[in-house]
This record gives sequence, C-alpha cells and structure tokens, in this order.
Amino acid sequence: MGQMNGAFTGLRVVDTTHVLAGPFASYQLALLGAEVIKVESPSDPDQARFQGSDRDLVRAGMGTAFLAQGAGKSALALDLKTEAGRDALRSLIATADVFVENYRPGAFDSLGLGYEDLSQLNPNLIYCSISAFGAMGPRREQTGYDNVIQAFSGIMDLTGHGDNRPLKCGAPAVDYATGLTAAFAITAALFQRTSTGRGQFIDVSMLDVALTLLTSHATDFLWSHKHPTAKGNKFSFATLGMYHTSDTEIMIAASNLTQQRRLWIALGREDLVKKNNIERLEDFEREYDALSTIIKSMPAAYWETFLNERRIPAARIRRMEEALCDPQVAARGQFQRLADPQGPVDGLRVATSAFRMSDSPSGVTQPPQPVGAQTTAILRELGLKEAEIEALCAAGIASQAAVAERHMKEHEQ
Repeated sequence: MGQMNGAFTGLRVVDTTHVLAGPFASYQLALLGAEVIKVESPSDPDQARFQGSDRDLVRAGMGTAFLAQGAGKSALALDLKTEAGRDALRSLIATADVFVENYRPGAFDSLGLGYEDLSQLNPNLIYCSISAFGAMGPRREQTGYDNVIQAFSGIMDLTGHGDNRPLKCGAPAVDYATGLTAAFAITAALFQRTSTGRGQFIDVSMLDVALTLLTSHATDFLWSHKHPTAKGNKFSFATLGMYHTSDTEIMIAASNLTQQRRLWIALGREDLVKKNNIERLEDFEREYDALSTIIKSMPAAYWETFLNERRIPAARIRRMEEALCDPQVAARGQFQRLADPQGPVDGLRVATSAFRMSDSPSGVTQPPQPVGAQTTAILRELGLKEAEIEALCAAGIASQAAVAERHMKEHEQ
C-alpha cells in the first residue's frame, strides 16, 4: 500500500529486481504512492534479505540490506522458471503500468518475458531493464555489482590519495544513482505515455550511470586528453579541501572568488586575496601552507562556527551516527518510522524521498514484507481459483520461514 494522494497513487509497478539498484528504483515509486509488487523466487529470493548486521533478522530473511528499500511493497513468490509461474506473472503484467527487472540482458527474453512479449500483452507497459553494462554492446552479457562498476569506470582510480592505492566509495553510490536514474527514466516514460498512449522499453546501464557521475572529469579529459589523478581531500584551489585543526579534521569550501576573499579577510590575510582563478591556481602552495598553519591553531567546532557565520561553507568531519542525530535531519523528516506491531521490524526507520513536494506527500505505510506474504491475495485478485493457487503452492511456492531457514543453512555451510 503506498502513500495516499501521492504523485503516483493508482500506479501499479511489478518489480522482479534484486539486491539494491533495482529495488531502490521501485522504492522511489512506492514512496510517491505507487502500488509496488515485489516478485521473488520462493526458493531463491532477493539475496539482500540475507545481508545485514542483525543476525536474527538475517535468519528471518529480513536483513537490513533488504529492509532499507523494501517498505511499501507487497510480496509475491513465483517461480518464473516454470510455465505456471510465468503465466501468473503475465496475468499480473496485464494489470500493470510498469515492469522492472535487473537480470542479465536476454535472460527474460529467453523466458518469454522480454519487452516484445509483454508489450503485446500490455501495450501501455513501461518496461525498465537495469543491468551492469546495458542491453547493447560487446559487454552486454557481463554481470557486475556496484564495486565492479566503480573499478571498471575509473571511479576507484580517482578515489584515494594518489598513492597507487585506489579506493571504492564508502557508500554504494553507483547502485543508488542507478536506482534514481531508473526511477527518473520511468517517470519520463510515464509522462510521455500521456501523449502517445503507448508504453516503451527503458535500458539502464550501471556503467552509463557511473560515467555520468564522472561527467566533469570525463568532459575535461575528452577535450584536453589530460588524465585526472586522485587528489584525496585536496582540490585545485587551496581554499577548498580538508584541513587538520587542533583536534580533528574540517572540510572548507571557499570555492568562488567572493568566498575566498571573505576567507582571507576573516583570517587576517588580505595579502592572499586573489583577483582571478588563474592567480589562485598559481599560488596554491603558499595559500595551502598559510591556511594549514592557521587552521591548526583552533579546534574544528570553533572553525565550523567561525566560517559559517561568515558565509564560508565548512563542516567538521562527522561520523554518520552524529549526522543522523543532527537537528537539521530531524527537521527535514528524511527518515520515516514504520509501525509493525505484530512483526519483527516495529519502529524501523527508512529513508524517504530526498525532496519535498507541496501537494504530494511522500512515504510508505506498509513495512517490508516476508517472502510471498501477499501471494495468495494477489493471485486471488488476478482471478485464480483457490484450487489453482493451492496447485501453484504445491509446485514450489514456499513459506517465508522455510526459505529463510534453508538459505541460512546454505550460508553457514
């Protein structure tokens, strides 16, 4: 059940994705009111269910890696390797607006569930396919996850201190950016459908997304042929970057000419004020040494207040736990607390949309569901008789508890 009166209220989304990027895409639609039905294999559900620091939740097939983007979705367990399972999915697709999958390109075509097949069944269907390298090109069949794409794209090479020790980004940025990109593409296709009356196929490549995250670096290289190098926490201008205070580190961003002028005047170093950016580039070392010496003289909290009061962006380096407790985070309401009185995740807090709309509330009312929790209800709605549903169950639709227990044993072996 989605948020009432949300921007996508009345929209039905069928989601066969797993792990992070795909589920995060459909989660964005659920936050805006869409009805999202998560389809999983009863014997091999989303692997994210078995990842997270809380072992009890992992054993229950409700790991936090799944919970983070699992709310607001109904759970349907179907074995799509069987014709009966595929027939049930086709019946569901006939009622849907959007279908999302993130398997290897061609995998669903071989099952008769590709875009050409499903669009004949439902011409209005928006079919979104998410993959590591995209649906075309010589690497189309290669698989990959966030870390692999960070390595392939050059992101890891640019992350670090330039000491030949590349680093992946701490957050799975490519996965989340891919999910947001897919949600944006689906929204665009839905808007276009209002004028064309037809659905369409969307091809989302994690590699394309990663390269998009490198836009400024890539554009510069393609023009100048000068390869960018990892600079750690330094920038081209000395007045941007991380500096050591008397107790911890702080990030300063006196980026433009006005801000750098404010900074040097506030610090009593008007002699370092520059008239243009070329001068700033050429005097980097002198500015850096001067700023390093000054910033070391006082603690980070002092400098954070001092600089922000003078409209110079700055923030001391925080741990995530402190950031989450900041009054600004509470004021924005970015995390929603879910009620699950009879379930294992009562009080779970999940991220909502990273924007606010004046006339369209966002959020979810349904906590993440166990594998196949709504299977019977959904199949009954599609017109299947009780005997047919029982036959499907007998053919392989298992209970959530049995699935979790079996998977936990497999992981422990």
